[in-house]
Order: sequence, then C-alpha cells, then structure tokens
Amino acid sequence: MHANRSVRRIVLAAGLSLVVGAVQAAVSAEEANTLKSTLTPLGAEKAGNKDGTIPAWSGGLTTPESGFANGGRRPDPFAADKPQVSISAKNMAEYAAKLPEGVRLLMQRYPDSFRVDVYQTRRTAAAPQSVYENTFRNATRAKLVDGPAGPQPEGAFGGVPFPIPKSGAEVMWNSRLRWRGESYQTQFNSYQLTPEGKRVLVTQARNDNQMPYYAQDAAPEKFGGEYWLVRSLNSGPAIRAGEAITGRSQLNEDASQVWVYLTGQRRVRKLPNACCDTPGAFAAGLVSFDEIEGFSGRLDRFDWKLVGKQEMIVPYNSNRTLVPTKDAELVGAHHLNPDYVRWELHRVWVVEATLREGQRHTSPKSRYYIDEDSWNLVWGDRWDAKGQLARSQFNLPMAMPDVPAQVAVTWGAFDHVAGTMFVALVMNEQGSQYKIQKRYPDVTFTPDAMAGEGVR
Repeated sequence: MHANRSVRRIVLAAGLSLVVGAVQAAVSAEEANTLKSTLTPLGAEKAGNKDGTIPAWSGGLTTPESGFANGGRRPDPFAADKPQVSISAKNMAEYAAKLPEGVRLLMQRYPDSFRVDVYQTRRTAAAPQSVYENTFRNATRAKLVDGPAGPQPEGAFGGVPFPIPKSGAEVMWNSRLRWRGESYQTQFNSYQLTPEGKRVLVTQARNDNQMPYYAQDAAPEKFGGEYWLVRSLNSGPAIRAGEAITGRSQLNEDASQVWVYLTGQRRVRKLPNACCDTPGAFAAGLVSFDEIEGFSGRLDRFDWKLVGKQEMIVPYNSNRTLVPTKDAELVGAHHLNPDYVRWELHRVWVVEATLREGQRHTSPKSRYYIDEDSWNLVWGDRWDAKGQLARSQFNLPMAMPDVPAQVAVTWGAFDHVAGTMFVALVMNEQGSQYKIQKRYPDVTFTPDAMAGEGVR
C-alpha cells in the first residue's frame, strides 16, 4: 500500500513536470550588477562600437522640445540632420550584410522609388528611474516558465523582464513588455496599398491603451498577469464607422480576451481565436493577429532561437514621419515616402522562430530584429511553406523625451507575394499624436463600455 502511494507520487510529479515544463532561472546578482556598469539600465551595451559609428549611451533623450505640449503634434528633435548615405538597388550590395532581407527585396522590387536614408546614430532610448529600478530587480527575480500558451515570464513587474537575455523567447517577451508609458491614447488612420499603387483607407480610429504591468503605485505581488489593455473605436471610413474592438492581454495568452462590436449586428461578440495567423478584423484581414507591432501573442507554436546581436541598419528616431500634415505625403503608392523615414545603424538582437513539429502557421519560419536600447521590434521577415520570403513587418520608433522613451508608433506589413502593404497608426492628419493619459478606469476596457461608445 505504501509502495503504491510512492509510485503514484512519482507519477504525479512526473506529470506535473511535463505540464509546467522547464524553468529558466534568473541571472546571478553579480551579473545583474552589470546593469549599473557596462550595461545600460535596460540591458544594452553602454559602450559604442569599435569604429565609432555607434556611440556610447549617455542617458538617452529626456528633455522635451521647447513649446511641446502633451497631446500636440510631436516635433523632430533632429530636423537639421542630413543623411550620411542613401542605399538603393544601385548600391545595395555594398550594405547587404547590414540590411534585413525584406529591405533588400523591396529595393529590388521598387528600384526607382524605395531607398534607405541612413542618418547619424543617436541613442535616445530612455525610461523613468522607476522602470530602471524594476528592471534591475527583474534581472534576479524573473524567470521564464512554460505555461499553457508557451513560455511566459514569472516574477517580473514594472520593467524589462529579462534585461540580460539567455534565450530567444526572453528577447521576444522583452519586446512585448517594453516601456512605452503606462496609459496613452493615439488617433490615426490605417491604409492598404494595392498592387496597382492605390491607397485605400481601412480605418480611422482612436485607441486607448493601458499597461497594468507598469502601474506605478501597484505592488508586484498583486500583479495578476494582465499586461496590456486596448480599446479601439472606428470613426471611418463610413462603412466601418462605429465598429470597435477591445482586448485584454495576459502573460498566459490562453487567458487573453478580445471582443468586437459590429454596427450591422448591434452586438458585441467575443472572438474565439484572436491569435496567431488568424486575420485581424481591425485591419480588414490584411495582417494577422500575431503581426501587430511586428509580433504579438502566444509563443507556443514556434521554437525560438537567439541568433545573437548584430549591427543592422533599421528604422529609428522616426519623428520625421510626423512632419507632413497630410497622410498622402507619407504614404506612397507601394511604401512609405523614403524622404520621411529615418534609418540608423544600431545593435539589435536577432531571433529566429521555427514552427514546432505538429503545429500549423502560414509562416513556418521568421526572423526578428529587436533594438538593444529600447527593446522595440524594428523589423521582421517571414517565410512561407515554399521557403520564399512572403511577408515583412516594420515598426517606426520615435523619440519621446516627455515619456521618456523610444516608442514604436507607426507599424505595418508588406505582403511580398501579393505586392500589397498595410500601414497603421498614420498620424499626420491628427491634431493629437500619442497623448500620455492619466490611468483609465478598468471599466474602460470592457465589452459593455465598448458597446456603449460603438453605437452608430
């Protein structure tokens, strides 16, 4: 009888280990102390590179431009800068090693219009002291555990969860939980660019966003895992006016919830599969749920390989994109107007995702580039089942010294097979651009609140 109980305990323990999976330990206190010496408080290399093309980090940009008011049009703090080099199909080979494959493909497809203007590298990323302090604490208290929806952080709160990452999954979570303000509002338009070069308005919307993960006065032990809340209300085009979507994202993505309000039905519906390669209703099906801001959602469909850190030419300090007062000046026929997109040389973490055996996804292989200073995912490339580069995602980070942060705002995706592009959070015709808000009441991000505001 006693032996049988012992066997049952062993079997139960083995079963629990399969459910919980491997636990990746936090770093040692000695290694964490490098966040106060050779590394920046968020985990980047503080020193510049050997040839001086990447400078040392000296605290980032924390002083707002004179006259700037929260909620107003955001200025370009580096408006006087001139490109150091312009890269196009003509000289692409010279810089190929520092350009993502998707960027090179765009140069080949649009040799007369697509180019990359490379400016002086400016390491403007910054965060409040409280975020630095929590990041330091996370280094030794946060772990990556296997949850129902794949690897997820445990013990992290209020800062970068894994500032000294040891795996690709940790880097991806650093990007998802990056600092961009606790509560903020954006007003914007989203567009589709057709193969013929026609610009089609997909949505005109206002987003309310909140990150409970960064609640400044909350106790870490009371954080329940709900890290990002969003409510999006459409005011246009006419056929979509009144539609709305609300999402509540959890570290355990199995517990995340998304609802939509459709004016034609005058009812709220919970989306049963708001993840992975499911086409997103917010983008008229042009991008999938896991392509939001480059990548979002559950990690369990892929194996995540940390390739390492590389020097790459990527979008950065993209305030220049906000300068035009008309969307049409920025959004061209097949891509954004290169006159307004700033690129810089930065060190980025490179992570590759490969589809796990037994899983399904339209993109079985992907490669992502995540900025070491801000943890913004600045570029992603995706290959289809035939092995051809099928899709690329991008984010345009902008210097926001009032937050302070380097915040990725405008984002989008290229469908290389169809020859189309989707771009979201285009703010050129909006009076308000990324407005920092006081904390929203939790009821703001509920289905009932969405239904009340979404009625047309």
